[in-house]
Amino acid sequence: MSASTGKIPATIVTGFLGAGKTSLIQHLLKNAGGKRLALIINEFGELGVDGEIVKGCRIEGCPEENIVELANGCICCTVADDFLPTMKALIDRGLPPDHIVIETSGLALPKPLVKAFNWPEIRTRVTVDGVVAVVDGPAVAAGRFADNPAAVDAQRKQDDGLDHESPLAELFEDQINCADLIIVNKADQMSSVEHEAAQAHIIKELQRPAKMITARFGEVDPRVLLGLDAKAEDDLAARPSHHELEGEDHDHDDFESFHVDVPELSSPQELLGKLAPAIAAHDILRVKGFLAVAGKEMRLVLQGVGSRLQHYYDRPWESHEGRRGQIVVIGLKGLDRAAITAAIAA
Repeated sequence: MSASTGKIPATIVTGFLGAGKTSLIQHLLKNAGGKRLALIINEFGELGVDGEIVKGCRIEGCPEENIVELANGCICCTVADDFLPTMKALIDRGLPPDHIVIETSGLALPKPLVKAFNWPEIRTRVTVDGVVAVVDGPAVAAGRFADNPAAVDAQRKQDDGLDHESPLAELFEDQINCADLIIVNKADQMSSVEHEAAQAHIIKELQRPAKMITARFGEVDPRVLLGLDAKAEDDLAARPSHHELEGEDHDHDDFESFHVDVPELSSPQELLGKLAPAIAAHDILRVKGFLAVAGKEMRLVLQGVGSRLQHYYDRPWESHEGRRGQIVVIGLKGLDRAAITAAIAA
C-alpha cells in the first residue's frame, strides 16, 4: 500500500522501442525484496515476445499468473475492454499485489493510461506511484529523435506533405514529458560526450521537472523505481502532450508490425548476416523474437533496435512449442513485407 494514500501503488514504465524496458523490469522482479509484484505487459505486434521473455526467467516471487499480457496493440486504445478488467481482477484477489508494474508498448502514449486510473472502478483503490520513461541513450545521443532544423527543412523541401515532426519525435516528447523519472539507459555504450549529448537533448525537450538517472542494462535499484508517490492521476494538467496541444488523436497507423517464421538455424550468425542488411535497406525500427538453433536445447532470444542486435539463450524449448522460430518486425507504415520476409527467411 502507498504510505500516503492507502491505495495499491502502480508504476507505469514507458519508453521507445528497444530502450530497455524489459531489462529494467527483469531486474526489478529479481530484486523485489519480498514485495508481491503484479506485472501487466502491453505488446505491439502479433507475438507476445516481451511477456514470454519475462516468463522465461522463471522468477521466484512473481508467479506466471501474476503476469498479464494485453497483446492487442496500444494499451491506451483498449482501456475499457482489457485494462480495467485486468486491474480489477488483480486488486480483487484475496491477496492483492503490493505493487503493480505496467510495461506499455514502445508505441503507446502514457498519458491516456494515467487518465484511466481516474475511472471509478479503480480510483479509490489504486494510485499511479510514478511514470518511468526508459530512454535509449546512444540513439538519442546520435540524434535519431533530435530536432535538426537543417534536416527537417531539407525533408520539407523534398516532401510537401511533411508539415510536422515525425511521429517518432512526437512520441518521444510525449513519453518524457509524462515521466516522473527518466532513465538514460545503455550507459555502457556511451562515451562521456555522448552521455552529455543525450541528457542535453532530453533537457531541451522537457517541459516539466523530472528526475534523470543513468543505467546500464536497465539495472536500477527498486528503491529508486518504486515509492515515487507521484499520484500522477491527480497531476495530469502538468504533463503536457504534443498530441493534445495540436488537437490530434494518437494514430497507430503510423506504425505496423508483422511476424516472419524462421526455420531452425545452423547458428545465430546465419540469421544475423541476413538481418543487418534487411534492417538497413528497409529502415526497420525493431526486431524481436525466439529462434531454434540446431544442436541447442535452449531457446534463443533475439532483440534488436536499429542496427544493434543482441541475442542470448534463455530457457529450454518446451515440448508443445515445437522449436518454431518467429521474429516480429516493427517499422513505420509501408514496410515491404514480402521483401523483408524473403530476406530473413531465405
